[in-house]
Amino acid sequence: MNDFSKIKPTESDLRSILDKRILFMDGAMGTMIQQEKLQEEDFRGDIFKSHSSELKGNNDLLSLTRPEIIKKIHQSYYAAGSDLVETNTFSATSIAMADYHLEEVVHELNVASAKLAREAADEAMIKDPSRPRFVAGAIGPTNRTASLSPDVNDPSLRNVTFDQLVDTYYRQIVGLVEGG
Repeated sequence: MNDFSKIKPTESDLRSILDKRILFMDGAMGTMIQQEKLQEEDFRGDIFKSHSSELKGNNDLLSLTRPEIIKKIHQSYYAAGSDLVETNTFSATSIAMADYHLEEVVHELNVASAKLAREAADEAMIKDPSRPRFVAGAIGPTNRTASLSPDVNDPSLRNVTFDQLVDTYYRQIVGLVEGG
C-alpha cells in the first residue's frame, strides 16, 4: 500500500479502497460542537467582536473563530477510525450566511474549513501511514427553498431562484476546492 503520509490520497485511491471495503465517515459535527458548551464570544472570536448580529449557533463560523475546536473534532473522528471526515461547512453559503449578515466571509470560511479537515487528515496519516484519510466538502441545504412558496396566499412566489442556488453552491465549492 502507498505511504499516504507523503502524498494526499486521490480519487483513484478512494475508488480502489471502495472496491475492497466500506469506508467509515465521521458523525454529527453539530452534536460534537454542542458538547463544547460555547458562548456568543466563541462564535465572535476576535474577528467578529463588533459584528452587529448575534452569531451564537453559526457553527460553520467556528472554523474561523475557534479553529482548534473544529480541528480537534476532526481528529477525534479519525482517531475513532473514520476514513473520511466532512468539512464544517454545512451552512457555509451566501444564502445561509445572510441571516447573520456574513455573506462576505463565505469564501474564506469554506477555504479555512477545508484546510482544517485536510490538516487533521494529514496528521492522522502521519500517525498511521497504512491508511489514507479523506476529506469531503459538506454542502447542506440552504434555508430557502425554490420549490415551495413562503406565502400560502401566493403559491407561485419563491424566495430564491434556481440561478441564485447555483451561484451560492458554486461559490461554496470553489472555496472548498481551494482549501483542499
